[in-house]
Amino acid sequence: MTVCHLPAVDIPELWKTSFRMLLPHSGLSFSAFTTIMDCRHLVITITFLVFFTQAVVEATSWWSLAMNPLLIPEAYIIGAQPLCSQLAGLSQGQKKLCQLYQDHMQYIGEGAKTGIKECQYQFRNRRWNCSTVDNSSVFGRVMQIGSRETAFTYAISAAGVVNAVSRACREGELSSCGCSRAARPKDLPRDWLWGGCGDNLNYGYRFSKEFVDAREREKTYQKGSYESARLLMNLHNNEAGRRAVSDLAHVSCKCHGVSGSCSLKTCWLQLADFRKVGDALKEKYDSATVMKLNSRGKLVQVNNKFNSPTNNDLIYIDQSPDYCVSNESTGSLGTTGRLCNKTSEGMDGCELMCCGRGYDQYKAQVVERCHCKFHWCCYVKCKKCTKVVDQFVCK
Repeated sequence: MTVCHLPAVDIPELWKTSFRMLLPHSGLSFSAFTTIMDCRHLVITITFLVFFTQAVVEATSWWSLAMNPLLIPEAYIIGAQPLCSQLAGLSQGQKKLCQLYQDHMQYIGEGAKTGIKECQYQFRNRRWNCSTVDNSSVFGRVMQIGSRETAFTYAISAAGVVNAVSRACREGELSSCGCSRAARPKDLPRDWLWGGCGDNLNYGYRFSKEFVDAREREKTYQKGSYESARLLMNLHNNEAGRRAVSDLAHVSCKCHGVSGSCSLKTCWLQLADFRKVGDALKEKYDSATVMKLNSRGKLVQVNNKFNSPTNNDLIYIDQSPDYCVSNESTGSLGTTGRLCNKTSEGMDGCELMCCGRGYDQYKAQVVERCHCKFHWCCYVKCKKCTKVVDQFVCK
């Protein structure tokens, strides 16, 4: 057999990942695989891998439910279209849960959308700003890298599902749950009533765990492989997101009594505003721990000088790609064309945002509210004013 001697070629990292995914149990390395094939078969194989890689990289995710406008309750009446099997982005396990809980799908989509919006808010002044690139993969190739940005995205989206489902229960939108049945807090004063209709955190937490984690739990990878590390990373960060919602839930009370005397209080469990969840997870992102697989196939810290991460912390296994420049291989969109703040020394400042490339200055018309007046009773009326402002855009 003729051995194919190819010139030195820079094989994209995602192609190598594709080979690892294709040959998880073969025991062949990438170099060994290429040397045992003749030229004709190698060319055919590499051509196939280009298309295979495209499929892997652009694989759909349940996040796509956030981008799908057809998620209305009427679409999930038993026997109606679209069937769960036709919804893009769901794994087999998620499709089964969809069939069992069809009325939940709208709120899973709302939860994903809430998570995406919060991600974009938290990273609005960063080089990577949580941009969505399409309606199927949503975030594109950048999620194929086990970076701290990926860790945050998994956590905030899992948290969004807990938030949306818990509140849908409280509002009576779901057939399988209702108001919270959480136990009365021990420190609640005896003369205060524990009741009302609280957010059903317990149900939202459990359903989010079942649905969001289903994709990871139905996968099997060779022990010690990169894919097994990603699976463990994803599950850990999903749990961290759910715990952020749970930890921030609080008791809310309402006064009763003559003329607002507050002689009696009714209290219930209420979820925190989702912005607080985003803020908490952003802090976890800033202090995220880099991990690696040990010989037992478990994730351990790379640097043992620091405290071990808890189930509430975020973890990652890959360094972040260079977000300064556009790179189709990593999915980075670059910062060219991004607005920057000329006077800021932070990440939103032109020096850091533009990565030293400089910036262009433009004049832009901005419409804003002005001359606002309070009218009795009870509204505020404003005029719209147009002004010209300077804007700075990265080269």
